[in-house]
Amino acid sequence: MFSSSDPIWAEFLTQTIAEFGCTTGTLHRLDSADRHLKLVAQQGIPEALMPIIQSIPMGKGIAGVAAERQEPVEMCNLQTDTSGVAKPGAKQTQVQGTLAVPVMDGGRLCGTLGIGKLVPYDFTTEEKEQLLRKARSVAAKLLPP
Repeated sequence: MFSSSDPIWAEFLTQTIAEFGCTTGTLHRLDSADRHLKLVAQQGIPEALMPIIQSIPMGKGIAGVAAERQEPVEMCNLQTDTSGVAKPGAKQTQVQGTLAVPVMDGGRLCGTLGIGKLVPYDFTTEEKEQLLRKARSVAAKLLPP
């Protein structure tokens, strides 16, 4: 098992962001005690948002909705989105195209993985599947049984 301070998570996130041509990313672990997503690693998130993204309730924000629905949540342009899924502070990231997926170990939710681009972008079905596969590949290490 890796701790939240383990550099392996930062490296995993850096590689994932690069693989998708993104500039920002987050990895959260589900805390079963309070049903919040706890930040494990991040890249490119403004310091002002750090207190907000440290602990995300299920169903709140892009990561929380991806966790609650247990399916990918995408926004072509976070800056102009009016769906209400993204929290108002999320616009501070300057991210436009964003994708968050649940980290699943079989039927068990372990956390979320999110990436973002600084341009409007529609992620393809293949890209969503690819990010889901990456998320599944670390699920058991992120939240051991």
